Amino acid sequence: MPVRAAGAESGTGVPNSPSETMEELEHTCPQPRLTLTAPAPFADETSCQCQAPHEKLTIAQARLGTPADRPVRVYADGIFDLFHAGHARALMQAKTLFPNSYLLVGVCSDDLTHKFKGFTVMNETERYEALRHCRYVDEVIRDAPWTLTPEFLEKHKIDFVAHDDIPYSSAGSDDVYKHIKEAGMFVPTQRTEGISTSDIITRIVRDYDVYARRNLQRGYTAKELNVSFINEKKYRFQNQVDRMKEKVKNVEEKSKEFVYKVEEKSHDLIQKWEEKSREFIGNFLELFGPDGAWKQMFQERSGRMLQAFSPRQSPNSSPTRGRSPSRSPSPPWVINKTSPPSSPKAASASLSSMSEGDEDEK
Repeated sequence: MPVRAAGAESGTGVPNSPSETMEELEHTCPQPRLTLTAPAPFADETSCQCQAPHEKLTIAQARLGTPADRPVRVYADGIFDLFHAGHARALMQAKTLFPNSYLLVGVCSDDLTHKFKGFTVMNETERYEALRHCRYVDEVIRDAPWTLTPEFLEKHKIDFVAHDDIPYSSAGSDDVYKHIKEAGMFVPTQRTEGISTSDIITRIVRDYDVYARRNLQRGYTAKELNVSFINEKKYRFQNQVDRMKEKVKNVEEKSKEFVYKVEEKSHDLIQKWEEKSREFIGNFLELFGPDGAWKQMFQERSGRMLQAFSPRQSPNSSPTRGRSPSRSPSPPWVINKTSPPSSPKAASASLSSMSEGDEDEK
C-alpha cells in the first residue's frame, strides 16, 4: 500500500512543519485510505484538494504503477439503490484495476434518478451513506451528473471511468459513456450475474403478501404498509394458520423422532432377544438333547438302581451241602399249594410232619 503523503494526514491543507513549502503542498494529492475504521469522506467536504496540473495518463502507464504521491484517480458512478453484493464487486474491480488507485464514486441525486430512471427504494441520503461504508471507496461525490462533462472530469482530476461495457442508453443517448470510450478513458468492469436492484424489487413485488404478513407480524400497522382493512384481517388470519401449521409440523417431527427411537430400541431388543434365545436353545440342547448331559446322568442313575434292586448271584465254585437224593429240600416256609389243609387239625398235622422231616435231616 502507498504511504500517505506529507500534509495529507492533517486534512487542513496547511504544512505540518515549517520546512514544508507551499510548492510541495500544491503537488500533494489525496491518498487512498489506509484504514477502514472511518467512512470515506465526501468530495465537497474534504479540504485537501490537488492543485497540481493534471497530467494525462495512458492505461499502459497506469498498469505499470504510479508514484505513491500520484495515485491513478478512477471514477465510478451509479444509483446504488438497495446496495448489494453486485455493487460492491463492481467497485472492487474498479479499485483493483491499477496497482495504485484512488477510487471516487459518484452517486446521482433523487431528482435526476426519478427523472431518467425511476423511483428508488432508498433516498439519496441513504444511498450516499451506503457508499461511504464500502471498503473499496476512497471518496464519495454527491449529486453526481447523469452525463460526464469535461468540466466535471477536470474538476475532480479523473484519469479513468470504470463501468461495465454494456451500452447504457439514457437521456436521449444510445450510450452515455460513448465520448469517454472515444477519449480512451474508459476501463470496463464485469457485472455480477444473478443479482441486481431490479431483481430484488421483483422478488418483493412477487412475494408481496408474504412480506406484508411478515411486517404485520413484526408490529407494523396496516396504515404504514398501505394495506386495506380486509387484507389486514386476511393476512392476520393467514399468520394464525401458518402458526398452527408450524405447531402441527413440530408435533409431526417430534412424533417421527419418537417413533424412530422406539423402532431403534425395538430393533435392539429383538436383536438381544434373538441372541439370548439362541444361547438358551443351545444350553437346552446341551442338557436335554439326544447326547445331552441329562441323558447320560439318567442312564447312570438307572444303572445304579438296577444294581440296587437285583441281588448278586453266588459263585459256581462255592461248596454245596449234601442232600438226600430222594427229595430236594424245600424251605420250611413253603406251603404245599396243591393240597391245602382242609381244617385246622390238618394244618397242624402238616406242620408237625415238616418239623419231623427237619429233625431227620439233621
